[in-house]
Amino acid sequence: MKYFVNEGSIVRKIWGQADAILFIFAGASAEFALNKAVDWLYFTGRLPADPLGRLFSTVAYARQIVFSEYDAALNAIDKITAIHQGVEQQRGASIPDWAYRDVLFMLVDYSIRSFEVLERKLTEDEKSEIFRVFNLVGDRMHISGLPGNYEDWRTMRDEHLNENLLKSDFTVDLYKQYKKHLGPIRYQLLLQVQVLVVPEQVNKLLALGNFRVLDPVLSVYKLSRFFGIEKFIRNGILPKDYKKQVIALDSA
Repeated sequence: MKYFVNEGSIVRKIWGQADAILFIFAGASAEFALNKAVDWLYFTGRLPADPLGRLFSTVAYARQIVFSEYDAALNAIDKITAIHQGVEQQRGASIPDWAYRDVLFMLVDYSIRSFEVLERKLTEDEKSEIFRVFNLVGDRMHISGLPGNYEDWRTMRDEHLNENLLKSDFTVDLYKQYKKHLGPIRYQLLLQVQVLVVPEQVNKLLALGNFRVLDPVLSVYKLSRFFGIEKFIRNGILPKDYKKQVIALDSA
C-alpha cells in the first residue's frame, strides 16, 4: 500500500507522539496569535469561541495526512482547501498566499523544535524530510511561492517571521481565550512550553522571557519514561474536555 508519508519517516515518529504534538500545538498557538492574517481565523468566530478545539482540528487534519494512504491523504488535503475556499467566498476576499505558507512553515518548524526539545537533535536529512512532506501538502493546495528545498525554507521562514508577525488586539484577545479555556495553572504551563519552542521573534513580541522553568521538569519527565509512568503524569494535567483526544494521539 502506498502512503503519503513513508512508514519509516521521521514525520510519522514525531506526529505519532502526543507529547510532541502538544508542544507543536503550544508553539502554533503563540504564532497564530501574532500572525497578521489572524483576522481570518476570527472571521467565522470559531477560533475565539473555542481556541483549543480549533487548534486540535488543525492537528487532526495534519495527522490524518501523515498516517493515511496516498489517495486518502490527497482527499484530506483537498477537503482543507475546499474549507478555506468556502471561507473566502463568505468573506468575499482571498486568503493571502503568504498566510498559507506561514501555516505550513509553522508545521515544519514546530515539528523540528518540539522533537528536539523532547527527544534529540535531528539530522539535516531528517529536517529536510519534514520540510518535504509539508511542502507536498502545499503543492497539493496550489500554494504559490513555496521554497524548493530545506535551505530555501530556512531563509523564507526567517523572512516570514520578520515580516508577518504583529502583536495586535487579536493577540491580546486570543491569549485571554487561552487562559479562559485552560485555567490559570495550565495557562502558565502553556506559556512555559512556548518559551521552549518558539523562535526568538515570537518570544520577543509576546514578551515570554528566557527563563526556562520547565527544563528540570522535562528532565524528570524524560526519566519517568524508564518507569513507564510518563503518560500517567502527562494525562493528569490535561484539560478534561480534551484528555481523550490527546491520549488518542499516541495510538499511531
